[in-house]
Amino acid sequence: MTSTSTVDYQRTDGGTLRLTFSEPEGALRGGLVVLHEADGVTDGVKLLLASLATEGWLTVTPHLENEELTQQDLLDATDLTLAWLVERGVQADLLGVMGFDLGGTAALVVASHRRLGAAVSVGGQQTAELPALVEIAGRLTSPWLGMYGDAGDEAGGAEVARLRDAAASAKVATNVVHYPGANHRFDADPGAAAEAWQRTLSWFDAHLR
Repeated sequence: MTSTSTVDYQRTDGGTLRLTFSEPEGALRGGLVVLHEADGVTDGVKLLLASLATEGWLTVTPHLENEELTQQDLLDATDLTLAWLVERGVQADLLGVMGFDLGGTAALVVASHRRLGAAVSVGGQQTAELPALVEIAGRLTSPWLGMYGDAGDEAGGAEVARLRDAAASAKVATNVVHYPGANHRFDADPGAAAEAWQRTLSWFDAHLR
């Protein structure tokens, strides 16, 4: 399995942004910013970085302070991370973003404010500091795939349907997939998790080329 490394990247204000990344061993296909869950850069996040790197993507996650993370903080950190990818040789039209849990919400925020080649959200955790998903899905500026469970909650299924309708009004390609009975992390449903992984790879394959 490809390994991960951590660096401190110089910010324009003189501070540093900690980045953990994984590089492909073969040809570079593009670059992906991975926005982590509320627990931070866990072993699971590092495994995701390494797994995407084996598919040919230079993958990197910025270490974000999730408590009271504002939309502007998120966008600023993502912009810096994208700049790091470009400095490492990734072409601007081969940049994407993905996230899961809180990072899934963050990925949708980025995809509605930045023009990237592709974006993927796996689940979404709402916070008071970030806008509601249905409020911004219609303003998407990057092709976006969203995948959501509902843990068997009927209200959760209805929320996914509203999000699908909102995303359909965007001027870019969108796809919202509902996995009834799966939880927001998909960790209790191996079948749904495996399918979500394949959908993720296919989305990036289709839009980052």
